[in-house]
Amino acid sequence: MAQALAAPADAPVRRGHGHPWLTLLAVALGVIMVMLDGTVVSIANPVIGKDLGASLSDLQWITSGYLLALAVFLITAGKLGDLFGHKRVFLVGIAGFALTSLAIGLTSSIGVLIALRVLQGLFGALLQPAALALLRAAFPAERLNMAIGIWGAAIGVSSAAGPIIGGLLVENVSWQSVFFINVPVGVVALLVGLWVIKESRSEALSKVDVPGVVLLSGAMFCLVWAIIKAPGYGWGDARTIAFFAGAVVLGAAFVFWQTRATEPLLPLTLFRNASVSIGTVLMVLMAFSMFGAMFFLTFYFQGVHGLSPLESGMRMLPMSAGMIVASPLAGAALSRFGPKVPIAIGMLITAISMFLLSRLGLEAGYLDTAVPFALLAFGLSPVMVGATEVIVGNSPEEYSGVAGGMQQSAMQVGGSLGTAVLGALITARVADVLPGNLAAAHIPATPAQVEAMKNLVAIGVAPVQPGTPKPIADALTHAAHSSFLSGMHFGFTVSVIVAVLAAILALFVRAGRKTYDAAVHVG
Repeated sequence: MAQALAAPADAPVRRGHGHPWLTLLAVALGVIMVMLDGTVVSIANPVIGKDLGASLSDLQWITSGYLLALAVFLITAGKLGDLFGHKRVFLVGIAGFALTSLAIGLTSSIGVLIALRVLQGLFGALLQPAALALLRAAFPAERLNMAIGIWGAAIGVSSAAGPIIGGLLVENVSWQSVFFINVPVGVVALLVGLWVIKESRSEALSKVDVPGVVLLSGAMFCLVWAIIKAPGYGWGDARTIAFFAGAVVLGAAFVFWQTRATEPLLPLTLFRNASVSIGTVLMVLMAFSMFGAMFFLTFYFQGVHGLSPLESGMRMLPMSAGMIVASPLAGAALSRFGPKVPIAIGMLITAISMFLLSRLGLEAGYLDTAVPFALLAFGLSPVMVGATEVIVGNSPEEYSGVAGGMQQSAMQVGGSLGTAVLGALITARVADVLPGNLAAAHIPATPAQVEAMKNLVAIGVAPVQPGTPKPIADALTHAAHSSFLSGMHFGFTVSVIVAVLAAILALFVRAGRKTYDAAVHVG
């Protein structure tokens, strides 16, 4: 590997060029921009809706359009980095992400905003696979876990800090400021990246697998679209089934084509390594458990407890602080003990955290959520770092970008699947217990009224009409919040089961190879 990463003798040398830790800084700045954007926007959505006259569907597409573009394009973006240079693709992603953020902040049309969010997702997809490939090229194998650990800390902190920063900006500046903040971060990341990052690309690859790009993009689009729309359409709806069927057909066609293509987009030989396959499944399960469950805690804080966006973000502060400490420690543990034990223990700690969250009551205080959030930071960190190292470290180096894209795609699909599946389960649970809770509160309700109430109750909203007498309003609010809490408890219980299954699966992975034979140009 040392030979593969050595710069050519005639390569220009400048102070800091190719320095591993400065490369990590540049990469982390770019990824922070993407991850921060993914969480601050959720805080701004209500204000955007009021300012631009957006419907609930419009607001959903501000997030869904971005995630859809990100998930669909990640593996292709990784291949582009392998072909044309990871530094070049990374810097294009930074510049494009910052410019689209600026354009979003300047628009006054909800339709244009959604279109720009889709474009922003495409540029975001260029960043993340390239980031992992650049880290792998910059760091020797024995330090890669530590680097990925710090990179994971940057992701975790920026994701968890998003609601706090978003709350501060929306409450004290404007909703536009949550997008404008990406511009200075992007400028700094671009300048640092231009100065310090060495270019790296595969010399064994020479062209883009266009049919593979089309088939995989189509399959990913159908899959993610079906997951996003299923809660609205219904899981048994013909449209949901059609999109899932389309994902299966296009996915099968993609697999068939990859066995025939001379330079396949996603070489199926990657999956001959059991650790790569298991690591990909672990990323899906981890994201399913984390993002699916965490999505509903914002409804708990703001709907049941009546907290402001900033106060809700502060409730998640223990996870942010925990990530700062846990991710580098996870990297060190993985270097010392290998991936099996740290990942398995991490998923068990995650399961314990989810169990504690499943016991939250209507009057839960700060400590009741702070302890499981802190545990969650120490549970998720070894999984995020370890599964990433397992996928990227066990893949041939000429496919670093593709492996990075596959890792990020698994996380996006897992998060979308968790949000959709747990959302459907929580809504079904609410519909099951709401009539009984209303009856216990001596509030008569017809099946049609319960049906109309359940979607609001499933997001923590008590369907109290203006002018309702206070005793009735209080009883209805208690019944609604108790029903939501029952649904949330059920969702977290499912997350506990998923986390335990992932812990068992982690026992079958092995560390990435320490030497690589691939021809990779670094300069």
